[in-house]
Amino acid sequence: MKKASLVEPHGGSLVSLLVDQKRSALLKDISLNLPDITLNDRQLCDFEMLATGAFSPLEGFMTRSDYESVLDRMRLQSGVLWPLPVCLGLPDIQARPLEVGQSATLRDPEGFLLGVMHIEDIWPVDHQKEASRIYGTNDRAHQGVRYLFKNEGEHYVGGKLEGLSLPLHFDFKQLRMSPQEVRNIYDKLGWQRVVGFQTRHPIQRLHFEMTIRAMRQTKTNLLLLPIVGMTKPGDFDHYTRVRCYRAVTRHYPPDSFVLNLLPLSMRLAGPRDALLHMIIAKNYGCTHFIVGSNHASPEPDAGGNPFYKSDEARKLAEEYSQEIDVTVVPFEELVYLPFEDEYRPADQVPAGTQTISFSSSDIRDRLRAGRRIPEWATFPEVVAELRKAYPSPRQQGFTIFLTGLSGAGKSTIAKVLYARFLEIGDRPVTLLDGDIVRQHLSNLLKFSKEHRDINVRRIGFVASEITKNRGIAICAPIAPYNETRQEIRKTIENYGGFFELHISTPIEVCEKRDRKGMYAKARAGLIKDFTGVDDPYEIPKSPELRIDTTDLTPDEAAQEILLLLGQKGYL
Repeated sequence: MKKASLVEPHGGSLVSLLVDQKRSALLKDISLNLPDITLNDRQLCDFEMLATGAFSPLEGFMTRSDYESVLDRMRLQSGVLWPLPVCLGLPDIQARPLEVGQSATLRDPEGFLLGVMHIEDIWPVDHQKEASRIYGTNDRAHQGVRYLFKNEGEHYVGGKLEGLSLPLHFDFKQLRMSPQEVRNIYDKLGWQRVVGFQTRHPIQRLHFEMTIRAMRQTKTNLLLLPIVGMTKPGDFDHYTRVRCYRAVTRHYPPDSFVLNLLPLSMRLAGPRDALLHMIIAKNYGCTHFIVGSNHASPEPDAGGNPFYKSDEARKLAEEYSQEIDVTVVPFEELVYLPFEDEYRPADQVPAGTQTISFSSSDIRDRLRAGRRIPEWATFPEVVAELRKAYPSPRQQGFTIFLTGLSGAGKSTIAKVLYARFLEIGDRPVTLLDGDIVRQHLSNLLKFSKEHRDINVRRIGFVASEITKNRGIAICAPIAPYNETRQEIRKTIENYGGFFELHISTPIEVCEKRDRKGMYAKARAGLIKDFTGVDDPYEIPKSPELRIDTTDLTPDEAAQEILLLLGQKGYL
């Protein structure tokens, strides 16, 4: 029986793109005369996966022939199975000066030199085609599709890489090993069969039970590959997750597992992602790989419908299992049987038996609401770590985000709340009124849609920092656009509470209150793009509260908000 360390990497050889010292010195010398490309967060993850060989047999960002071959037939031009594009996307302004045949440096956002790319191809991106072929949809509710359209740029640049350094990490350095380093551990421990388990969640009892069953079923040891690159918005931060993994590993038998962090940026492409994860696990020396229900799936669409069937990833993984040479260990949904005090696959539960389903998302939501986590759902050590990052609402920071037309009463309500929170005195409080922020953070901005979004995003950024540090941020901009408000919500909810409060006072009332005459000037054409007159205000779809101040005093409006906060456990 061959050792796992001798399992052939995907494509035949394990790639390492890091050059030796002599070549590194030469590249550093010539880098001073090369154009620079600054990598974003996803590209930094891809660079590290390429440089360490986790993406073997790729030797750089894909050229056009490989890219189109992957889109059309899920294979590289050489015929090797590869399910997803790994491309370097650039906006037109950055791609235009580059030429095929030249080289460019790759740097992190701080300017640190990571490597040199020898450009072989530059071509325009067909976002519609890529979305439909890779994700099976053009719906931007799909996280992968949304990233493609918003962040990928207008051009792809392809070519081989020479790595001088890996991206800088200052955390968990002992857990950041290359595929070759992990394979060396297998040799030292004498392992012959290894099952890989990849996750973006902290390991709860459900995951622990799944891995133990897989190890017994396949007579393997375990490689835990938690993802520490880009995951889903709203996921626990990777520092919290890694502390949870370390806490749970004490429940495994000694020398039965290896824990290694995976700097992967998730595409959430469902079935195709499952194949990529199998290939990565193979490069790390795994002989088996766990594929669960809804593997690597995004959140449902706006109608609550999933983008992929729950067993779609498993079926595609099993279809290509023999070619990849990794055995799929499938797991349907595991449910908890309270009377038997055990987990069991849902399809093996007798009819009429009481069961409970409890996902990582359910645990996250309970934590944020300050509710108790059942002992059967996770380990006490995990709960302790999670509560450090997500204390009860009474101990969290939060953001009050008042939105509405000019003259609706936002600023006055914000001032009342500011005074009341200072009176309570249990958290630091910051007032981010629209006019104040315009004066101090955005005084050079105009009132175009682009500049309004920039202004609101700046408010959101400051509010997220305040919330992260357990303070209260009171924001009172007009913030007319739904998409921008939702973007801010997603950011802030990673750190604490977010309350969108629509001050829904009708425009007729707002105009009567307009002492500066702004509405009159706008209707006379003296002011352009005025919200509510010749620029739209998009009414919030599902705010935490709507308040019409037509017949309410500011104190009465503030009281409604304070009652809501008390009901949610924040006061």
